[in-house]
Amino acid sequence: MHGRGPLCTAGGCRNAVDARAWPLHDSGVEPLAWDDPLPVHPRRILVAGTSGAGKTTLARALSTRLGVPHTDIDGLYHGPGWVPRPEFVAEATALAASDEWVTEWQYSVMRGVLLARADLLVWLDLSRAAVMRQVVPRTLRRRLRSVEMWNGNLEPPLWTVFTRRDHIVRWAWRTHPKTAARVRRVLASDDPPPVVRLRTRREVHAWLDGPVAALTATR
Repeated sequence: MHGRGPLCTAGGCRNAVDARAWPLHDSGVEPLAWDDPLPVHPRRILVAGTSGAGKTTLARALSTRLGVPHTDIDGLYHGPGWVPRPEFVAEATALAASDEWVTEWQYSVMRGVLLARADLLVWLDLSRAAVMRQVVPRTLRRRLRSVEMWNGNLEPPLWTVFTRRDHIVRWAWRTHPKTAARVRRVLASDDPPPVVRLRTRREVHAWLDGPVAALTATR
């Protein structure tokens, strides 16, 4: 395993009176807040969050600031016509085995493999309303401007939000609680990586300009 210890910071471990604390009941550790110093200089980073939370945007920002290559895992998964690429598992496994990367924590077949190699998990814990404020305009923009995403794919016609249960907007709404449940299981495991919880876009920017910037200042 990785030999990582408890997620206490220079200011001490969280307790019940800390207003920022997130009670985990029987879980072993709590996530770091946006202003906690990072206990490691991460080189393999996972970004978790529901669809539309801004995972790829944050992953790209971390790639630029830390000099770690970003791989968009959706680009590995989606082939033309939204058909899963047969090479996905092999390529994602090779990515996990490499020394440096930042990618999104997606696709159940690969989550465990990526997590076992990650030295930092960043959790975008935006509210469902905040996610909707991002994913709806993004979907409209991509469709109206015919923005090509992965391997020639485009967003489906807008009216399909009413007919497709897994339309990205409905998917983001329905699956919103699942990320929190996954992160809770990680934090309750025997050897979790450091986990940073970011609850708003303001916290995202403050974290990049604070603890992340502090890492680059010491390079």
